[in-house]
Amino acid sequence: MEFQSPLIRAKLIRRYKRFLSDVLLSDGREITAHCANPGSMRGLLDEGTIAWVEPNDDPKKKLKFAWRIAELTTGAMVLVDTAQANRIVKEALENSAISEFANQSFRPEVKYGEGSRIDFLLTDQSGQQTFVEVKSVTLSRETGSAEFPDSVTARGTKHLQELSKVVEQGHRAVMFYLVNRTDCDVVSIAADIDPTYAAALDGAQRAGVEVIAYRADIAPNRITLGPRVAFR
Repeated sequence: MEFQSPLIRAKLIRRYKRFLSDVLLSDGREITAHCANPGSMRGLLDEGTIAWVEPNDDPKKKLKFAWRIAELTTGAMVLVDTAQANRIVKEALENSAISEFANQSFRPEVKYGEGSRIDFLLTDQSGQQTFVEVKSVTLSRETGSAEFPDSVTARGTKHLQELSKVVEQGHRAVMFYLVNRTDCDVVSIAADIDPTYAAALDGAQRAGVEVIAYRADIAPNRITLGPRVAFR
């Protein structure tokens, strides 16, 4: 996956009002960039963080930059734009890069449940349907380990409940965690941050919902699906 415009390296000043961030460009300009991340972004906003931003010349957009990647002082690259997770998985599905979903056609954003949309609805040659929900994982509080979520997510809990119902109806359901940082090879649930979500996942797994986790390979010029990682 490539961005529409080459990313520009900048220094993060602050992130505020949830979807706004101020950054300092190399030419000395201080600009405001859109930050497409509804979470807390814990650990990604420290002093010294580099913000890779994408410029645009779209007259319909109020902000002319969007923050896509955080480069931490450790050298780790983190995809902060959560909307890109589905693009990465979609490209991987198109290229048959996910062995667990081999030889299946798919449709994105299909309505199901109670006012929900599944990220991807897959269908194999026998007609068996697989409902796949994708979550972007960026939190890491322990070296090498990523966690989800980084803030309370009532929407995430609802998705797990919907997936459980799908299994009851005889379909396959998968919770797909995409670790969008280069320094982690295991993912787990941050039960202390959202115990309700943790309980919902436990219930979903007992109902038959599968959990799969992969890591993204991230660079300013290209992001692709990397290896499968352990779920703990």
